[in-house]
Amino acid sequence: MSNTKNTPASKTRKENAEGGFIAPAVLSDSLQSVLIQLLDLQLVGKQIHWNVVGPNFRDLHQNLDEIVAIARRGSDEIAERMRAVHVTPDGLAATITKYTELDQPTNGEILTTTAVDIVVKALEATVGVMREVHDPVDEADPTTADILHEYIALLEQQAWFISAETRKP
Repeated sequence: MSNTKNTPASKTRKENAEGGFIAPAVLSDSLQSVLIQLLDLQLVGKQIHWNVVGPNFRDLHQNLDEIVAIARRGSDEIAERMRAVHVTPDGLAATITKYTELDQPTNGEILTTTAVDIVVKALEATVGVMREVHDPVDEADPTTADILHEYIALLEQQAWFISAETRKP
């Protein structure tokens, strides 16, 4: 079960220049949860990127940078969407640590086959949160749900790419 309730996202103070749609709590909490997973996916991806060793090192090393780039783009897009709908995103390290659903890799060298398992699990956990919040987000704001669609597809594709490294026919 994800930590979509009681996350530290808050409403912005509405100023004269701001108007339009204001996110209901379900939308702000859901986006905050997605933001946390995407931020942690970047951290997990880079930790493994720096420490992976073993067979097929170079391809995995480079693919991890692709995943980090997708997560970085996604976290920025989600955070900016939060601001657009009058929610203050919280991307502080303490918040990520408290609410992440991603398992953390150990510090030190990580064999490529172990890295594949960790990364696939992190991708699936991130997508799992996105899929869990999708329907409430879609009901509250279909425009925001469209953003989730894009990143679900991209991250599921990466999970397929990475898992193929160790899969046997």
